[in-house]
Amino acid sequence: MALNSIKSFHLELDGPADAAFTGGEVVSGQVVLELRRDTKVHSMKVQGRGVATAHWLENRGMNSVYNDYTSKITYFRKRQHLIRDNGELTVLPAGRHEFPFSFQLPEETLVTSFEGKHGSIRYWVKVKLHRPWATVKKIKKEFTVIEPIDINTPALLAPQAGTKDKMARAWYRNFGQVSVTAKIDRKGYTPGEVIPVFAEFDNSTSRSIVPKAYITQTQTFIARGTMKQKRSVVATLCGDIVGAKCRETWHGRAIKIPPVGPSILQCRIIKVEYMLKVCVDVPGTSKLCLELPLVIGTIPLHPFGSRTSSVSSQYSVNLEWLRMAIPEQPEPPPDYSSVVTEEEAEQRNNSSTLLPAEDLSGILERPLMAFVQEFRFRPPPVYSEIDPNPQPLNMRPRCMTC
Repeated sequence: MALNSIKSFHLELDGPADAAFTGGEVVSGQVVLELRRDTKVHSMKVQGRGVATAHWLENRGMNSVYNDYTSKITYFRKRQHLIRDNGELTVLPAGRHEFPFSFQLPEETLVTSFEGKHGSIRYWVKVKLHRPWATVKKIKKEFTVIEPIDINTPALLAPQAGTKDKMARAWYRNFGQVSVTAKIDRKGYTPGEVIPVFAEFDNSTSRSIVPKAYITQTQTFIARGTMKQKRSVVATLCGDIVGAKCRETWHGRAIKIPPVGPSILQCRIIKVEYMLKVCVDVPGTSKLCLELPLVIGTIPLHPFGSRTSSVSSQYSVNLEWLRMAIPEQPEPPPDYSSVVTEEEAEQRNNSSTLLPAEDLSGILERPLMAFVQEFRFRPPPVYSEIDPNPQPLNMRPRCMTC
């Protein structure tokens, strides 16, 4: 009887369906309850929560015992009573009832919503309806939080540059050296921007080489002093062949940032980091890669007050990168294993995943709240990386870089 008395029970959040929130803002809405007849109710309460969770299983032996790695951080927890339990039953008449609610997100820094293979950062509102002689009725609705990262800061406007070289060898004989020098005009970019890559490739060997550049994403999950990483290539750039004893120069070769989520640098158990890799295959030895760090932000470069005058910087502020379209048939990026050097791959496969003692949170200074309004109209795409083929518990888990 009690179950049939409820015609409809749902939760509505104010604002557009794709609204994104940030620290200090108010999340509001209403609980709609439609009853077919008079109904007795103990209580009804609404809860708001934000939780980061990292979790995976590992089996390091030959037996079927799995090690469970789990860590959790609660960023906020709020509760509000819509119908308070005062010891007496509340009788709601038949018809439609609306119960408004609101709560403020914490002023301190939150973390961008995220869905990954080994962890998530989720924010939600849950309502519980308690009635006599009936199971608790629950409804839940998630909402998106995007923590603004303003690239108009000295640290993210600073140019990034480096140089690296390697000797080509075969059977203990040296066949010359390959060197790579690369530079980008700043560290911080937003999705949709074009990064001009300035590079010089000096090939002193007797064989041709092909320079390439990649934008890579590394997701790091941390639990019980151990970390698990997932790496992928999100953009590629292939240069022209550099002949033997020749030199090639890139005068701002363009690589475009696809619609990826922003960097996550302030969470202690989940991080998302980006890197620009400029690489060449060296004959007779492993790949030579030069890495330049990137931060993917949410607040684009302002046209004034910037220390750079590159073409990408001048146009970045006009990009409507929320509505960017990917080409209908884009060229798929290579596997991450084809980007890293052999030494790096061997080191990462064989090394222990125990963390050093230092803090790995990678904290980035919080952007000024003056830029929040601009950020709200330019939210990046929300992470969505749900494994369509989840791993059975009776199977050996895949390796760290799979």
